[in-house]
This record gives sequence, C-alpha cells and structure tokens, in this order.
Amino acid sequence: MVIIMKNFLKPVFIRSERIYITLRTFFKWLLLSGIIGILCGITGTAFHMVMELATKVRTENEVLIYFLPVAGLGIVFLYHICGLKNDPGTNIVISSIRTEAKIPVRMAPLIFVSAFITHLFGGSAGREGAALQIGGGLSAELARLLKMDERESTMLIMCGMSGLFSALFCTPVTATFFAMEVISVGVFYYTAIVPCFFAAIIAFLIATFLGVEPLLYEIVFPEMNMLTLGGSMLLGACTAVLSIVFCWSMHKLSGVLKEKVKNDYIKIFAGGAVVVILTMIFGTDYNGTGMDIINNALSGTSRPEAFILKLIFTVITISCGFKGGEIVPSFFIGATFGNLFGSLIGLPPQFCAAMGLVAFFCGVVNCPVTSLFLSIELFGGEGILFFTAACSVSYILSGYYGLYTGQKIMYSKLHSKFINRHTK
Repeated sequence: MVIIMKNFLKPVFIRSERIYITLRTFFKWLLLSGIIGILCGITGTAFHMVMELATKVRTENEVLIYFLPVAGLGIVFLYHICGLKNDPGTNIVISSIRTEAKIPVRMAPLIFVSAFITHLFGGSAGREGAALQIGGGLSAELARLLKMDERESTMLIMCGMSGLFSALFCTPVTATFFAMEVISVGVFYYTAIVPCFFAAIIAFLIATFLGVEPLLYEIVFPEMNMLTLGGSMLLGACTAVLSIVFCWSMHKLSGVLKEKVKNDYIKIFAGGAVVVILTMIFGTDYNGTGMDIINNALSGTSRPEAFILKLIFTVITISCGFKGGEIVPSFFIGATFGNLFGSLIGLPPQFCAAMGLVAFFCGVVNCPVTSLFLSIELFGGEGILFFTAACSVSYILSGYYGLYTGQKIMYSKLHSKFINRHTK
C-alpha cells in the first residue's frame, strides 16, 4: 500500500514542483523587468527631453553648428578621462548577450552627455544608439548589484534595451522584438519575451505619462494590385542596395580613419570641420536627427537629394567619433528616398516614404519581424502586405551588411544553412 501511494504521489510532487518553479521564475522576472521598466521609463524620458532641448536650442541658435569641431574635442576628452579611449559603443551591448563581455557602468552617463553635445552642436546622429547603451549600462549595473549569473544578466540587459528603446520611440512591441532579434539574426530569444515586453510597456506608459508623444502617421494606402505590389518589392530591392552603401560607408570610413589618424582629437575635430563646411553649402536640414524632414517626407514632400546628403552627413559624424545613433538617420534616408522613388515611378510619394522608412530600417538592422511591428506601430496595420513585400526583399538582398558589427547572422539569407557570421 505504501509503495502504491509513493508511486501515485511522486508524479504529483514533480508536477507541483515544476509549477512552483515556473510561477516563481515568472513573477521574479515580472518584478525585475518592472524595475528596469521604471528606470528606463524615467531615464528615457529625461533623455528624450534633453535631446528635444538640444534640438530646440540649436535651431534657434544656428551659430552653434560652427563650434561642432570644438565640441568634438570635449567628447573625446570625456571618454579619455573615463578610461574609454577605444569606445566599443552599441556593439558591446549586443556582444554581451552572447559572450562574457562586460558593459562598463560609466558608459550610460557618458553616452547621455556626449549624445547631447553631438545634437546641440549639429552632428548628424540619432538617439537609439545612446538608448541601447544607456539601457544596457543601467541593466548591467543592476545585475552586478544583485549578483546575478551570466544567463540572468544577459536577460536583464535585453530588458534594458527594450525599455529605453520603448521610452524614446513609444513603440513597445517593436522595442520588445528588436532586443530579441537584433542580437543573433535567425535565432529569437523567446525566453526574454515576457521580461522584454513588460519592461517595454512599463517604460512606454511612464514616458507617455511624462509627456513623450507616440509617433503615429496617417498614410493613405493604395489598392493592392500587381503594380503596387511590384512597386513595393522594387522599393525593397532599392533600399537593400542603399542599406549596403550606408553600412559599408560607415564601417569603411571608420576603419580608414582609425588606421590613418591615430589621434582621436585630430580625427573628431577634422570630421566636425567637414560637417560644418557641408552645412554651409547645403544648409541645416541634415544636422541633428532631422525629424522635421522625416515628417515632411511622410506628408509627401522632400528634396530629391535629401537622402544622399543625410547619408553623407551621418557617415562622417559617426565615423569620426561623435556619439548618438544611426537608426533615426536611417528613418530619414529611407523616408526621403522612398518619397523620391514614388515620384519617379508614379506611386503616391507619401505611401512610398512610409515603405522606404521601414524597408531601409530592415536592411540596415537585419530585423524583418521587428520592422513589420514598426510599420504597424507607426502607420497602422492596413498596409501590412505592402510592408511585408518591401521588407522581405530588403532583408534578402541587403546581404550580410549591418549597422552593428557585434550582430551575428546565424542562418544564411539564401539557403537553409547555419553560417554564424558577424555582419560587415
């Protein structure tokens, strides 16, 4: 009888233990991701407001742009005195998920200040690079304080990436999947979906409560037919080529400057001077994030040369050592290129600008699922078939190039083959 009872109760105890472990882990990560969401929501809102202030002050005092080279010297000085002469940037945040790379705690305040300086004085850069580094830095420090093991630390870092991205762009679903997809393309970190989403939604709610307005554009989508579908696919192919040019130019110029100009002060001063000269020739539309130009393109108007000029401004700004990010400039490039594309082939420019923004983003970050969620959160779900057509083609044809050299492509884009290679 005793043996029978033991045999009967043993599976019950095992199942009960598994349920307990599952629930304990679930609520543990709800608590941790909630803490990260609160930290990222507050920090992200502060960062957003500081960037908006920098943009406002610069646009009201355009003379500040002439001091960009001197401001660059200040950025290099800050990194040198903090012991980050060879700043790994966003790549160390991405690499830390797969490896034992440690994120320096001083990275978060440094990128906060240096990104503000870059925007204040007119460098062409975005905000998401800073967001990923701040979120990763805050999460890494919390993981160290809690003495978490390597596996849990990487999960917390992903939560930080999602939280800050969500607070800045007010796109919580995009932020969730970006953190899960960008690390190793082709392999989703599904265990992180609840922590990343919870951190992202908490950060989003805090940011919106504190006054950050979500981006939402009204786009009129044309009827689905062979012409509009074919145009979407062709636009995807064109943005793929453009994404290769952007990423290759960024990494090539950065490598050449690193090899030829050993002194970081000279490098950033010279790069800043070039940006000032370009600004004097082409105007101030290409300094900072250029959100006003993105809005114009999505309304159906932009200059035909805008995309290539923004590409040049951004490549020089980032490659010579100024801080910020490349994703908002990629929105600018994609939207203005899409606008031009639509005008040339006879499709609505506003519609093509929206597709260009998302498809170019997909090409440079190699994240097709994230890109589709981005299209829904920015433009609604009505055009999902068009965005899917454009993004799928952009992803395939953009090859193994990417903004982040710490990113890995796990599976071939053309064959069912495991390749495990870094982007270039």
